[in-house]
Amino acid sequence: MTWLTTLYKSYDELEKRNANLPFEQQVMPICHTLQNAHIHIAINSQGKFLRAEVLEKTQVVLPATEQSAGRSSGLCAHALADKIQYIAKDYVEFGGIKKSGFEFYHAQLKAWCDSEFSHPAVSAVYQYIAKGTVVADLIAEKVLYAQDRQLLTKWHDEGDSPALLKILPKEKGLFDQGSALVCWSVEIPGEPQSKTWLDPSIQQSWIAFDSENGDNTALCYATGENKLVASNHPAKIRHSGDKAKLISANDKSGYTFRGRFLSNDEACNISFEVTQKAHNALRCLLTKQSVFRNDTQVYLAWAVSGKEVPKFNELDLNDLASFLEQTDNVDHTQDLGQAYANQLKRYFKGIKTKNQLDDNEQIALLGLDSATPGRMGILYYRETIAKEFLARLEQWHRDLGWQQRVKINEQWQWVNSAPSLYRVLDGVYGDVLKSADTLKKNLITRLYPCIVEGKPIPQDIMQSAFHRAINRVAYKSDQTWLWLQNVSIACSLIKGFYTRTTNSIIRKEYPMALQQDNTSRDYLFGRLLALANKVEKIALSSSEANRLTTAERFMAQFVNRPSSTWLNISNALVPYQQRLFNNYQGYDKATKALISQITDMFEPADFNSNQKLSPEFLLGFHNQMIWLETHKVEKGQWVKKVNDEQVKENLAETV
Repeated sequence: MTWLTTLYKSYDELEKRNANLPFEQQVMPICHTLQNAHIHIAINSQGKFLRAEVLEKTQVVLPATEQSAGRSSGLCAHALADKIQYIAKDYVEFGGIKKSGFEFYHAQLKAWCDSEFSHPAVSAVYQYIAKGTVVADLIAEKVLYAQDRQLLTKWHDEGDSPALLKILPKEKGLFDQGSALVCWSVEIPGEPQSKTWLDPSIQQSWIAFDSENGDNTALCYATGENKLVASNHPAKIRHSGDKAKLISANDKSGYTFRGRFLSNDEACNISFEVTQKAHNALRCLLTKQSVFRNDTQVYLAWAVSGKEVPKFNELDLNDLASFLEQTDNVDHTQDLGQAYANQLKRYFKGIKTKNQLDDNEQIALLGLDSATPGRMGILYYRETIAKEFLARLEQWHRDLGWQQRVKINEQWQWVNSAPSLYRVLDGVYGDVLKSADTLKKNLITRLYPCIVEGKPIPQDIMQSAFHRAINRVAYKSDQTWLWLQNVSIACSLIKGFYTRTTNSIIRKEYPMALQQDNTSRDYLFGRLLALANKVEKIALSSSEANRLTTAERFMAQFVNRPSSTWLNISNALVPYQQRLFNNYQGYDKATKALISQITDMFEPADFNSNQKLSPEFLLGFHNQMIWLETHKVEKGQWVKKVNDEQVKENLAETV
């Protein structure tokens, strides 16, 4: 019950912030539900029809009973705004294809109007629907369409179909105009708000009336108090069409509880107030930007106080850009990792200050998914404090920090950060994900604790990303950007794996900058391949620029048999080195010297061994590749480019 109690507590804090939020981000009042409205009818205070119009993509918060808010099949009317099927007495007269619910709607609305909680606008709606002319009025206004006093289910005329038919879903190829939901405006002189779904006084009137109707009180398992017990729990959690419920207990037959309890009520009781507030708080929280969505799967983090929290899976790179600008003059061969760590500290400190988060602020983490259309389950729940939550996020981005190709201020840039989960999905599985939703969900479920709890990166996920990155020939000629992106993602996962592994023998922290003193066989072979790739790319003529280099084509083979494959690559490199010698002698001399320098760092037995390379190879490859992009040759020496400009080299100037 912890998650339910936490959401219940969050409701009151969220409600306090409603006045400063747009309608779609406000927490809903209890005893209400969210629906898409299709038709707007305006009447006056005497219940006289004024006009009607079709609405497009308009969500309204409407009064609902406990039963109607969770209705799935059978007739159960909402209190005020509802479908034509319910509000129109003449629906059957005009050939409605579904069973009419007017009697239920009429009786419920009359009871509200006759109670001490009645409202003038509600009474006006009651007076109008009692006349039984709703469908006829809407046909006259050309909102609904009929032929021979029968509502149309198909549009046979030439040209565009009417506005309502464009937005209504089809059932077995037929339209049901009776399924259009109507919301009301009541124009009363002196009243500034005519739209009933935006009038707080109507909302409070209904809440007071609906709260008086229950009589089943019992111990609430969430609060420990005797309160009115809920018999039906809300749906529409993730969106207005969501039928999945977190709590469902309508099965009283068979052996559901027999042998354990005398009645279903003995299993668990949740009060009406708790379930309403908790579900409404959850709906509101799911509109926040910090929510991660993956098909039907959602993960969210929130502060119980209602304060904003950062996205758990990626940095706001537009905010981070300001910190990047402060460190433009950092020597990327020396302290890139430390500079990045300092950026992260300032970034998360800025978030904490901006959102006014206290160190001991209660933070809740929740993951949801639905196995079937009608049932939803909790994948993950944990509570923490703001200090620990922000520290875990900072640790994730520090441990997996690597150069990523991202868009900042409408420009593609290479920046240091951990990849977003969406990119990790593509980097690990690629096109397989298009037909494997379960694979995506399983990956997110396994990685989520790595982010919020600091757990180790699963080795199979890291290995999968590594093998996709080294399979260069699997990418088309116009997908170089995707390959480079996936190489960065794989490097992030490899770095994170070695940093967090519980195996002390292989545990190691890798900096993001090139390690020129790293004598690991795997790392050195990666550097050599990056150099061979760069030499051939520069030597290629413009007409050959889009073809793969020998290093790229042999990359996967190089990982499996590095020594023998390097001999083939180095032999194939000779004519390209000759081109460089003929045209850019300085660059040719500098690259040959660098290759010799790296080769001399090997132990002879390591260089001649064909033992398979570990994923560390890719770190050396990418580090060397980035280093070559950020350096040029001047007077026979490698020097750093000004401001790390990632531009195509003009070799005539760099030699």
